[in-house]
Amino acid sequence: MSKYTKLTQALPSGHSTVIFLIDALVSSISLPIALILRVGSGRADEILNEVPFSAPLFLVVAMATFWTMRTYRRLWRFVSVGDLVEIAKGTTLAISVYLLLLLLTGHLAWMPRSIPAILWLVQIAMMGGARVIRRLVAEYLSGAVNPPQPILSPVGRSRRVLLVGSSDRVERLLRYIEREGDTGLHPIGILDTVGVRGTMQVRGVPILGSTCELSRVVERLEASDQRPQCLLFASHPDQLRGSATVGIAAEAQSLNLDVAYLPGLITYRPNSSEKLDLRFIDIAELLGRPQIGLDSKSLQAAIHGRRVLVTGAGGTIGRELVRQIAAFEPERLILLDACEFNLYEIDLEMCENHPRVSRTPVLCSIRQREQLMRVFAEHRPELVFHAAALKHVPLVEEHPTAGVQTNILGTRNVADAVMRYGALAMVQVSTDKAVNPVGFMGVTKRLGELYCQALDLAGVDTVDAPRFMTVRFGNVLGSSGSLIPLFQRQLSRGGPLTVTHKDIERFFMTVHEAVQLVLHSAARGLYNEDSRGRIHVLDMGAPVRIMDVARRMIRLAGLEPDLDVNIEIVGLRPGEKLFEELFDSKEKQFPSGMQGVFEAVSHVVPLPILQRAFDQLEAAANRGDDAACRTTARALLSREATPARRRSEPQIERPQLVAHLG
Repeated sequence: MSKYTKLTQALPSGHSTVIFLIDALVSSISLPIALILRVGSGRADEILNEVPFSAPLFLVVAMATFWTMRTYRRLWRFVSVGDLVEIAKGTTLAISVYLLLLLLTGHLAWMPRSIPAILWLVQIAMMGGARVIRRLVAEYLSGAVNPPQPILSPVGRSRRVLLVGSSDRVERLLRYIEREGDTGLHPIGILDTVGVRGTMQVRGVPILGSTCELSRVVERLEASDQRPQCLLFASHPDQLRGSATVGIAAEAQSLNLDVAYLPGLITYRPNSSEKLDLRFIDIAELLGRPQIGLDSKSLQAAIHGRRVLVTGAGGTIGRELVRQIAAFEPERLILLDACEFNLYEIDLEMCENHPRVSRTPVLCSIRQREQLMRVFAEHRPELVFHAAALKHVPLVEEHPTAGVQTNILGTRNVADAVMRYGALAMVQVSTDKAVNPVGFMGVTKRLGELYCQALDLAGVDTVDAPRFMTVRFGNVLGSSGSLIPLFQRQLSRGGPLTVTHKDIERFFMTVHEAVQLVLHSAARGLYNEDSRGRIHVLDMGAPVRIMDVARRMIRLAGLEPDLDVNIEIVGLRPGEKLFEELFDSKEKQFPSGMQGVFEAVSHVVPLPILQRAFDQLEAAANRGDDAACRTTARALLSREATPARRRSEPQIERPQLVAHLG
């Protein structure tokens, strides 16, 4: 390389020359400013007149130092902490050389002892401040800082996103979004993975709460017309396979939010030109097993243009049912719920998201038999999805009468209305707790299964007989009162996490795939008479130890189990089982026409026996006799017959059945 080439490379370019000259201007005035701050303007003028070479000498030393360190070659637009550290190093060296020269020449006596420290602060503040101001101006003009309009995507629409993660990872993600003007992402808030941080912000985006408050945060944003459309994780992809992420993603899915992450964020560098791609999370990957898929054609044929009624429409399962059913454009949706607020919320959501779907909200309890019959008489639903139930094991254990009135008699009311008013089919949502039930909640759900099964078999020889299908769920992630939100709340408060038993296990599924199972059962039942009396069960893989879930959630929060957050064993709750089962040992299992779904045929209790026992349960419940409710219900379960062939079982004749229903 020639001497000319070396000299050319050493000389600053046009852009670098501007930076060099600005640094020279700062160095020329920093010593006078330091003197003014120390002794006042009048005395500073006297000192500079007495020692006229002091300021020019510092300018020469400083610029020689910064030239040697090549500080002028750093782009101001991407100024970082590293740039400020280099300025501090250069300023320290320049002042040290300057003081040494004054000492060697015998001209140090005029300088007050505090001037070097003040000069150091002034030089760094002015050089660093100039760079920071330059970057802020550039980013504001490019629309990255407080943009006057939301950043638009290439198709002209902005996607409002909630960011999820620790503050440092969220900050990196926000820097990327700011740098790329065409991401189509408009951050409106942050959910912190550890806990709420008051009114704090990260790069101007507010922290709205912790991850366990997702539903409340979405509700608040929706009220201010800022409802998010996507949940964006600022996490390493390897950390997205934990139960905590599954719970958040499942809840987001139930709130109709997309869930995404940026796989390259972990290697992102602020000054790089690397493009990162937005990837949407498949909940199936988080669960470690495939989800069942919708057969759109069969569901379209089953739902489109029909009148559909959903009980418990404002609950977790009912709400997701309504969302998915609305996509198939039924003739009318009848939303039935006993909770006024839940009914209002789902009706408002349908109004906003599916305004063309005709709907009727009905405030009614399934316990109110006569009112329920009037609802059926008025709207004549063709498909009925029965999701209303009492599901919390300890509460039903403490209030058996309420469990009987809702889960047994309420189910009978809905099923009888289906029979009386000629609906095509009813699908009942059940639970794995109905298998070999220990708690009374499981007993009530099992009796509901038996009643629907008996009604379904009663129409085996009648062409136009309604179908009664039952689907059996495990624990639904993200549902109200479920495990993951409980752990998230406990973790946000610093623990401890409470587990009922060190060996307790549960099956898990998302609300989305639970509802798909319900819809598939309806479509299959309408067009397959051979499946009468069968219960549909999702293959949920192996059960998961709750202790493992708790430990993974603690580690996902960046903490260590038993060190940072304790796990307490609190003992099994009343009516709670250590291990859940999907099938009774007496049930026969069959493959179904749906991948990942099994069908079970259980022993049948004849319909006349069920009807007489249900009448006894109704009388006991009306008296408020908890003991009689327990005794009668459990005695009825022991009456499950051992059928040889279903057609040979004693069945109530259809004319008698219609007469019984009134």
